[in-house]
Amino acid sequence: MLDGVVQGAEAVRSVVVTIRSLYDRQQHKFAGPYGDNGFLEDYVAEVRGEPIGCVVLVTRNAAGQTQHVVASYRPRSSLLLFSRLLGEKFAGTPIAEHFAASES
Repeated sequence: MLDGVVQGAEAVRSVVVTIRSLYDRQQHKFAGPYGDNGFLEDYVAEVRGEPIGCVVLVTRNAAGQTQHVVASYRPRSSLLLFSRLLGEKFAGTPIAEHFAASES
């Protein structure tokens, strides 16, 4: 869904908050610790009536601060819709370049 890397706490927070705002519903399958410094989340959601699943891995440093977030979405058709919607939400910002362009 994302080309490149979004860096910085505020930019990452903005993407996460926007992702959540686009969900019609969300149901967690699992959320909990992963290894010594990680957190794993597995959920399904719905975006504009289309199902989407996601697995998120958050890695923290020794102080407990988030250092890296990776999310994998499925199926591809829903991922492409979702990426276009995110591109629209971030239009006019540097973050928009990371998402699919809207169909004209």
